[in-house]
Amino acid sequence: MAEAGTTDEKKITILLVEDNRDFAKLVQAYLNRFESNKFDIIWREHHAAAMAELESNNEIDIVLMDYFLPGKNGWQITKEMTEKKINVPVVFLTVNKDFDLALAVMKLGVEDYLVKEEVSSSILPRTILSVIERHRLKDRLVSLEVSKQRLRVIHETLASVVHQFEQPLAEMISIADELDKRMTADSQKSYVRMIIDNTKRIIEKLEKLKALKADKTVRYIKDIKMLDLSE
Repeated sequence: MAEAGTTDEKKITILLVEDNRDFAKLVQAYLNRFESNKFDIIWREHHAAAMAELESNNEIDIVLMDYFLPGKNGWQITKEMTEKKINVPVVFLTVNKDFDLALAVMKLGVEDYLVKEEVSSSILPRTILSVIERHRLKDRLVSLEVSKQRLRVIHETLASVVHQFEQPLAEMISIADELDKRMTADSQKSYVRMIIDNTKRIIEKLEKLKALKADKTVRYIKDIKMLDLSE
């Protein structure tokens, strides 16, 4: 059974949290039978090992977890994942269907739950693939909404700031142009033209900010971000 993630981008990395070794091997056998080399399974037996893996491995696509585990159960582990902002979809494995349990785990954000006897059918791999696709779609929608809201805030900020710079910058260009006409020494003209060029670049950036139609925020250094106005 694999103990680490794969570098193959086509594989789906599953963290299987299950205290029964035989059942864990059974899960791997059925998944490999569905499509060989499609899944890479990392098996952990209990809460501490599972959390350590989740906190150190950002390649995990989905958590397949027995609800009844020694120490902390699946619900408690999922709650801890939420508290630590570990954004990985969870599917519970249970010994029987329980409506109250299903309702409770769905409220917590668990994507789905399966009865253990279903691991021997195509339901398991289909569920895994479906959950991952739904989760990725949800992440994309959230990202789009965040980007939309950020762009709105940028426009609101610019509306109250940009116009305060436009008039002084235009006056700087006018004064610098006049100085350029009066200067006779090349060294003096060089400095004046440098001022003109830099001022024009600032004006150009302000125009791009005013015309901004998409949030093109990029990482600058560490946690500092900036707007990409290179185009």
